[in-house]
Amino acid sequence: MSIRSPDDVTTIDTRARTLRLPWPFTGREEELELVRRSLTAGRPGIVVTGPAGCGRTRLATEAVRGTGCARVAGTPETRGSAFAAFAHLLPEGVTLHRAVQLLSDVRLLLVDDAQLLDDASAALLHQLAVHGRTRLLVVVADGSPAPSAVTRLWTGELLPRLALEPLSAEDTVQLLTAGAGAPPEPLTVNRLHGLCRGDLRLLRDLLAAVRDEGLLTPVPDGDEWAWRGPVPPTPTLRERTAHLFARPCPDERETLDRLAFAEPLPLPTDTLDLRVLERLETDGLIEADDDESAVRLAHPLYGPVLRAAAGRLRAGRLTRARGSLRGALETETAALVRAVEDADVRTRRTPVGEWLVAEGEPVPPAHAAVRARFSRLRGELREAAAWAREGLAQDGKDTACRHELMLAAVESGERTTAPPPPVVDTREAVPALDGCETYHAYGAVRLGDPGRAVGLLPPGSVFARHAQALARADGAALDRVAGELAERGFLLFAAEAHAQAVRAHRDPTAARTARTRAVALARRCQGARTPALAGLVLGELTARQQQIVALAAAGLSNRQIAERLTLSVRTVGNHLYGAYTRLGACDRAALPWLTGQPA
Repeated sequence: MSIRSPDDVTTIDTRARTLRLPWPFTGREEELELVRRSLTAGRPGIVVTGPAGCGRTRLATEAVRGTGCARVAGTPETRGSAFAAFAHLLPEGVTLHRAVQLLSDVRLLLVDDAQLLDDASAALLHQLAVHGRTRLLVVVADGSPAPSAVTRLWTGELLPRLALEPLSAEDTVQLLTAGAGAPPEPLTVNRLHGLCRGDLRLLRDLLAAVRDEGLLTPVPDGDEWAWRGPVPPTPTLRERTAHLFARPCPDERETLDRLAFAEPLPLPTDTLDLRVLERLETDGLIEADDDESAVRLAHPLYGPVLRAAAGRLRAGRLTRARGSLRGALETETAALVRAVEDADVRTRRTPVGEWLVAEGEPVPPAHAAVRARFSRLRGELREAAAWAREGLAQDGKDTACRHELMLAAVESGERTTAPPPPVVDTREAVPALDGCETYHAYGAVRLGDPGRAVGLLPPGSVFARHAQALARADGAALDRVAGELAERGFLLFAAEAHAQAVRAHRDPTAARTARTRAVALARRCQGARTPALAGLVLGELTARQQQIVALAAAGLSNRQIAERLTLSVRTVGNHLYGAYTRLGACDRAALPWLTGQPA
């Protein structure tokens, strides 16, 4: 398999030993803009904090690119030497007072790994912030003790603080696509995101190892790639999990190994030594279920690492002790079916099904169809299609999986007509098909024809209230229904209800608010293109605005649009600003959802 590079010039063979990195900067655009604004003239700067591997240094580097700023960095080896971090900027034997004077003419200073500064350097940094003549970009890693002079930068309100959150699954898709040159399929994204939890260094290391091991496979009939199989024990992974093997107590190691080989199932608490469990829980290595009846490893990386380190005999003994996956999978499937029937599709744990996919084990079509249906109702259309394909890999003629795959394609705009409902096989122990009359009747409401659903929807249900609000053209009621649908996990349905409210509202302000909410929800629905979401901009923009918005949604820059339409760049910007105001959009990223163009 070859993965295209972003510029389609070079190819990367999966047998090569290294990916051609560094990856392009992506996924932190809003944070980047915030940091850059904090470094403009007249502002004191900013402190950026975050966990290991979250991209703090890369963000700071991008923020100061092209500015010619001075740079210093703390290191563990030099914490005992005064002004060690500033040695290249200061003469030997300088005093704190003199150091402040010498650096007051520096207009922009980047300080990386400030938690590792020696005390004199930390005091100098603090004094520079107090004097306020030097704009400071200070990067601090969470989880490590920092000098008090550094922490007082934000606790004393000398500098604002930006606490970076782990990269989201959506941003992980962008990063993996940009880095590998081709998009990963959704279940692979979920796996990588769950394993790495926003640690970008680990993400890069793991993807390179997976590629080197030949574990990347192309998805049939598409340009996506998938990863199935074991987790390679990479150097970064071993570094992140070294504390597991440093436990001095044999009973603790035995407990950790038992939990690792029990995965994806937890172990009952009463089968393990409670005092050992308490110590492991205190150190954050295990976590207990809500009712404390079972425990599992606290991080998804722990199990693969511990299993890889076990000898063959030990692995065989512990594997044979694992409970039945079949019964646990049936329980998972039944819980998903009940959730759909109860109209509550909020996120639920499905460790057995996800473990089977990750390990490349067969997924029974009955479970795959239910999991696809659950995802589709949540608006996770690409994920729904991926689950349906997992079932079809075992039985290419499975009616339920084929039906779910086609429905996902319809709601993504890849097909124009919905397939007829399949015949329910009453011999199935678990109803895996989309035979629920409520959802079939509700389809008419989503299409804007609530009259067809009268008498078919459960009285008093959120679906019935949606039909009633749409029949009355009650914008406020549609917004309330949308809020409840979103709370229940039906993000696509909620987006559609807000979109319908846009047309029902007489108040332009209320209509813009509904449109903003519809767009925000639709952006989380993995490329949804349904009739209710179509044409959100119709009648709202001038002809020129529609023309410019369509080009911007297609990815053209303001300058490219200006050249194509023979306008000035300022005129294009003014038209876009006016369009944003009318549409309730915040930026360019929302335009594909508003105009119905592919994301």
